[in-house]
Amino acid sequence: MIEPDDTAPLLARAAAGDAAAWRLLVERFGPRVFAFLRSYTHDSELAEEIAQSVFCTVARKLPDYVEQGRFESWLFRIAINRLRDEMRRRKKHARPMDTDLLGDVGPAARTEEHASPEELAALREAMEQLSEPDRLVIDLRHQGGLGFQQMADLLGEPLGTLLARHHRALRKLKALIQRRLGEEAS
Repeated sequence: MIEPDDTAPLLARAAAGDAAAWRLLVERFGPRVFAFLRSYTHDSELAEEIAQSVFCTVARKLPDYVEQGRFESWLFRIAINRLRDEMRRRKKHARPMDTDLLGDVGPAARTEEHASPEELAALREAMEQLSEPDRLVIDLRHQGGLGFQQMADLLGEPLGTLLARHHRALRKLKALIQRRLGEEAS
């Protein structure tokens, strides 16, 4: 997603202590950060806790941040680091997601509207079977809403490599889902 033209002035105002600008930043980016974290943790409360920590870090570091059109990449790098720190601290893996936790957050809601319960279960199971790098690319793109160039910058990978990884990850995901749904039909 291309950042709106007003992001740089909004960041400057928020860094200067403008509460309304800060609120707009959180409203604009918070749901996507939360959706990404919830998708990865399968726990709404934990995702909310980590998202709050992410925005606390952003608030603390924002006065020193120099906007160069990469705010989303910077924000999601903080989110990934917080997520990894928390998972290490808790020394646990993500738990399976309950069907009713998809709620109405971002892309997950659109998936739920167009998929049967069996398809959603197959998707969740398939996501759990992907490697962490594959899952990260899919979650950043489809839950975090990042563009491929932003993801390449964030992950420090060439754009072509990232596009290929995303394509391969989607192919793996599709094969896993089809296998699961084919087993259920048998």
